[in-house]
Amino acid sequence: QVQLAESGGGSGQAGGSLTLSCAASGYTDRRKSMAWFRQAPGKGREAIGYLHSSGTAIYSDAVRGRFTISRDNAENTVYLQMNNLKPKDSAMYYCAADRKTGGVWYLQKMWNYWGRGTQVTVSS
Repeated sequence: QVQLAESGGGSGQAGGSLTLSCAASGYTDRRKSMAWFRQAPGKGREAIGYLHSSGTAIYSDAVRGRFTISRDNAENTVYLQMNNLKPKDSAMYYCAADRKTGGVWYLQKMWNYWGRGTQVTVSS
């Protein structure tokens, strides 16, 4: 069974940086695509980035140029490097894995597995 575990969340100052990790277990193919989503209180879950199995990453407009997704295949871990943090980045961050075929990456329903999330809080 695939399990995802996010870590690295915490509190930070605006303009600062944080790196989140998503450790995957139970995967037979470590190159599978993965994604990061976030959800702020009172808001829906928002897609922020997608790492294709080829290694290509796609980002939402809200984070492009500030966030970077990378993968360590040996550790079966995906990272979300967040720079120039803003208060509006405060949210619970989730990783998702095993994208279904036939749809776009930024829809929650396209992902089979989810972690429990890690909280990020950015103060001004």
